[in-house]
Amino acid sequence: MSTLVLEVEPNAVEVSITDDDLIIHLADGRRIVVPLSWYPRLLYASQAERQNWRLLGNGYAIEWPDLDEHIGVEGILAGRPSGESAQSFKRWLDSRHV
Repeated sequence: MSTLVLEVEPNAVEVSITDDDLIIHLADGRRIVVPLSWYPRLLYASQAERQNWRLLGNGYAIEWPDLDEHIGVEGILAGRPSGESAQSFKRWLDSRHV
């Protein structure tokens, strides 16, 4: 089994969200597109909540403070969707007042 070793840390510089996709623009010019369904909090968020994001550090992760959502760029590149349990997501969804 081999292990992926990144030669350059992938850093986000911009985020776009469509009705179906989360699009991460990287500093090296690549764009990573993943289904919005991978991140249920973003899927159920309002447009205003989706647009309220910020980069952490030098772009190693993206945070949506209104949603308590943090997504690491390396996790996206590795193909890892949200690890939040269904029970945790249901509690969050039930607590929303949007």
